[in-house]
Amino acid sequence: MPRGRSATPSTTAGWPALADAERGVLRELLIHGPLPRAELARRLGVSRASLTRVTRALMDHGLVREGDVELRGATGRPSELLVVRHDARHLLGVKLTGDTVYAVVTDLGARIVAAHEAPIRSREPDAVIDQIAAVHARFAEKYDTIVACGVALSGDLAVVDGRQLVADSGFLGWKNVYLAERLTTRLGIPTSAENDVRALTATEHWFGAGVGCSSLALITVGAGVGFGLVVDNRVVTGHHGRAGRLDHLPVDSAGPICGQGHRGCVSALLPNQAIVDALRIPGLDFAGAVELARDGHVGALRAFTDAGHALGVLIGTVANALDPEKIVLAGDGLVVMELAGDEVRATAERALAPGIPAPALDVQPFQFDEWARGGAVVGLRTMLRF
Repeated sequence: MPRGRSATPSTTAGWPALADAERGVLRELLIHGPLPRAELARRLGVSRASLTRVTRALMDHGLVREGDVELRGATGRPSELLVVRHDARHLLGVKLTGDTVYAVVTDLGARIVAAHEAPIRSREPDAVIDQIAAVHARFAEKYDTIVACGVALSGDLAVVDGRQLVADSGFLGWKNVYLAERLTTRLGIPTSAENDVRALTATEHWFGAGVGCSSLALITVGAGVGFGLVVDNRVVTGHHGRAGRLDHLPVDSAGPICGQGHRGCVSALLPNQAIVDALRIPGLDFAGAVELARDGHVGALRAFTDAGHALGVLIGTVANALDPEKIVLAGDGLVVMELAGDEVRATAERALAPGIPAPALDVQPFQFDEWARGGAVVGLRTMLRF
């Protein structure tokens, strides 16, 4: 079982017990869009007869339908495409910060069809579970085909004796909370939890900028700095479930000290609050720092340049160590690319080892609902046992 995921029951209300081949076909169609049977058989290494049986089962479950006919290949022979019925089932995605619950309902293609945002009334696990249950009940009044839930949150997750737990979440002040297990019981649908950056990485890989990439790196910038990695089409979790901790990578030995006592690391320079702290202006917030920089304030421009330098070092390090097909940048702090993009690119290029090509950078526009959408994709991937 992938680390950071809860076990999935063999049958669930509204979701059929799919065989491995059926899940494989559904994954291919979800990720790559409509495909003809011959192409699916080739991708999955099965016979046409076997694929016919599989697709018939998926159609009986209402998950797949026959679509348009198009001409494919040199022969120009018509092929009937198979298409996922995206609205046949829905998923609940939740993102927890230290003070807010963000929730969305998505279809099977991870398209958001409903959204909700509310302050966290209490950080106590019981209270948060109550609040998520209330959100689920509200959504279920309209979407009675919600078959799974995924929760994305900052922190470390682990599996102990076959049971998933949130080992440590600093923003929530949680340690050793069996969140997914308790929500599965409370909501009556399979629920999984995942580190928020890994959840977003999985979403970009299947439904975003990383579609078609077998290797992908994701860097997020905002309240913190996150890193996610896909290798051989799998999101990397690490032996202890803590893969991707590059936020304390040393950058400037003469730089400021981060909250963990490290001088001049990425976390001391790149997060939103680090930029604000560098200006030492009472009452200033990140939006104000951005406005100052856009107006040409020298100190603000310097702070964003330093942040850009840190991001460039991080990008170069990732390219050297992992050589991904693409590096995706996301998060509400990526205004640094607007204000210091030249510094980012120049620093990344200088950091590259000889012979290493400059990585393909994909800067994604970002809305906070994307974190909750990542939770929904975690739920989907768990249902597909991926």
